[in-house]
Amino acid sequence: MSEFQMGLLIIGALVIVGVFAYNKWQERRASRSTDEAFKSRHADVLMGGGRSASQSAETDEQPRIEPGFAVRSAPAARGTEIKADVPLPHPRTDYVIEMAAEEAISAVSLYEAWAGIEHRFPRRTRLGGWSDGQWVLMRPEGHYEKFRAALQLVSRQGVVSEAQVLEFRSTVETLAARLGLTVASPEMRDALDAARALDGICAEADIQIAFHVVADSGATFPGTKVRAAAEAAGLTLGGDGRFTLLDEQGQELYALSDRSGLAFSPATMKDATPQALTLSMDVPRAPETQRTFDAMLRFGKHLANLLAGGLVDDNNQPLDERAVSAINIQLAAVRRSLEEQGIAPGSVLALRLFS
Repeated sequence: MSEFQMGLLIIGALVIVGVFAYNKWQERRASRSTDEAFKSRHADVLMGGGRSASQSAETDEQPRIEPGFAVRSAPAARGTEIKADVPLPHPRTDYVIEMAAEEAISAVSLYEAWAGIEHRFPRRTRLGGWSDGQWVLMRPEGHYEKFRAALQLVSRQGVVSEAQVLEFRSTVETLAARLGLTVASPEMRDALDAARALDGICAEADIQIAFHVVADSGATFPGTKVRAAAEAAGLTLGGDGRFTLLDEQGQELYALSDRSGLAFSPATMKDATPQALTLSMDVPRAPETQRTFDAMLRFGKHLANLLAGGLVDDNNQPLDERAVSAINIQLAAVRRSLEEQGIAPGSVLALRLFS
């Protein structure tokens, strides 16, 4: 073999080796790029890994179940919001999944992970812990071995779909698997059937009582006088443009608003000139329905006298004793219907169902 042929063979071999090396370098570069694109830049406070809730919100247009479980990126040491005013999971309103751990888990750590479920199901989830033989709201400093994760099934929007319950259950079971928890999930069909039956009862009891203080034809009420009368009776003007009377727990009893739908505001009350005012009471959410209605009626009569107006119903018929008697009968029927189901008007359970 000549020197020229030998040189060609060597050059060919070097070219082959170079191509092979280049391909390997490209593969490793692509692999690194893929890892960078998909790995989390925040440590999971419980297990290590997974995406943060903020990343999920930025990258996902629609919430979906994924192998990773979303958590808050902030470490527990920086503080975790645990809402003390959230009602406990209740079998009457929620699809409740029970979980148990071999060793107690801190409430802060669990709420860090729970943020992912709250992101997927806003305002519909609840979380409770087992302590001293009963289910309780978890304290930030507490540690618990048993938990209840719940999805609210019934509200004024109706009953959630089977697909939503299935997604919730799958998401909770994914969390449990990551944390090594045992899970007890109830039968979905039974829970949804019971929820639909309860929703039907609530639909019949979901009423609002309203009557109106109206001015004489062409006349209006001075806004300053309306505000003074409302505040003297203990009502306060809220951000929703209504005056409301609250009980000692901050729960609404009844409200006063402009019948036209215009919102009252502190800045414009002195220039307001409503022609009619509406007093309204959300019956299932109002505690002590009869006493609340009686108080609202007394205030309505006082307001009508003060403003030289009249009391009428939705059909602009005078609110006489016969009309009041009919309202009282309806109130008693609604209260009885709810209490037979263990749902006292104004109770925590009622507030959940009629939200």
